[in-house]
Amino acid sequence: MNAQMDTSDACDLRFGQVGIACVRVRRVDAAALCDELERRVRAAPQLFSRAAVVLDLSHLLNLPDDGTVDALLEAVRSAGMLPVGLAYGTSETEALAKRMGLPLIAKFRAAYEPANGGSVAAPTAAEAAPRNDSAKTAAVKAEPAPSEQADAAGPSLGAQHHDGTVRSGQQIYARDRDLVVTGAIANAAEVIADGSIHIYGGLRGRAMAGAQGDEKARIFVSDFRAELVAIAGHYRVFEQIPKDLEGQAVQCWLDGEKLLIAKL
Repeated sequence: MNAQMDTSDACDLRFGQVGIACVRVRRVDAAALCDELERRVRAAPQLFSRAAVVLDLSHLLNLPDDGTVDALLEAVRSAGMLPVGLAYGTSETEALAKRMGLPLIAKFRAAYEPANGGSVAAPTAAEAAPRNDSAKTAAVKAEPAPSEQADAAGPSLGAQHHDGTVRSGQQIYARDRDLVVTGAIANAAEVIADGSIHIYGGLRGRAMAGAQGDEKARIFVSDFRAELVAIAGHYRVFEQIPKDLEGQAVQCWLDGEKLLIAKL
């Protein structure tokens, strides 16, 4: 008999922080879903084009059949996003995921919530931060996954420090604490904290504070050129930074459900 081949060096398997957005379906309409997501991708292609997303069916009155879910998944793909699984829900959702060969994902970054009952969230008015008429922004409200909401609390540990640049494609996450970065955040890089974020350098990528729901968290930036900022799930996406904020030292905070941005 041949000796069994040793394949232990074929790959590494690791679990880590994964940036996955959630498309929360409000009504079963594949065409409307595709149109709305296409609009999102056009508004912020660097953020949404080929973005990994989870399909959340929990807000539908009845769980769709397999064929209908397949049509919804295809609508997501046609819009330019990549569906990677279903949001965790009932035992029926679990059975559906098994039949379709999809994973169930219990925690994800952003659950888009429509302001007017559409199939997915439409961008709300971008009045929460200073801007001029030439600024093109899309505001998105997001919330932690249900499993995260119950234990939402402020940071309990000392700040986590990161010295130097956060490179494109890199993600830094400070769990249960503030994050201090003494360097620049490059385009397509992400810094995430359950508490506040302090950036002593330029922010060209994305900063997400209060990741577990802390609405008192803040973001402080020495040189503001962000793609996205978020606090406790309230997102602002920037295609063009307002002239009065570009390159300025700013702070971001929540006032009720409004994400405010102002010069320091």
